[in-house]
Amino acid sequence: MVRKVFFSFHYARDVRRIQQVRQSWVIRERGAAPPFYDNADFEEAKRRAGGIQRWIDDQLYGCSVTAVLFGRETFERSWVRYEIEQSYQRRMGILAIDIHNVRDPLTGTDLPGQNPLAHLATKGIPYTRYRTYDWVRDDGYNNIGSWIENAARDAGR
Repeated sequence: MVRKVFFSFHYARDVRRIQQVRQSWVIRERGAAPPFYDNADFEEAKRRAGGIQRWIDDQLYGCSVTAVLFGRETFERSWVRYEIEQSYQRRMGILAIDIHNVRDPLTGTDLPGQNPLAHLATKGIPYTRYRTYDWVRDDGYNNIGSWIENAARDAGR
């Protein structure tokens, strides 16, 4: 089943790692590129009425799953937290994918970071009910489709 997936991540630090995840879908015969945004979209959103929050809300509309792609600093990003909270409130499927071992062509691999889903615990939500994967160790290239489908199924979508 084709899913509309929202990808949450720390743009400035991890964009080259994220692009590799994205490319894993683009080059497949039957795969379609999931919706990704770039820095220009983000900068434009900051200038519009309602700003980033409205832009995020618009992007989440119609999605059934949020995939949080996290690296070293993603845990600390306030907009990532907002995206996770909104996804939870909308009863979307949620999963986290650790990308710190994905090799950035300029800087190599990174240090691991804390899972951003842990922020849900501050809201009294047992975040451990959501699955977390490691892109490299768990072979994300071949498994992301089933991870997304599992998250959707877990959410009843």
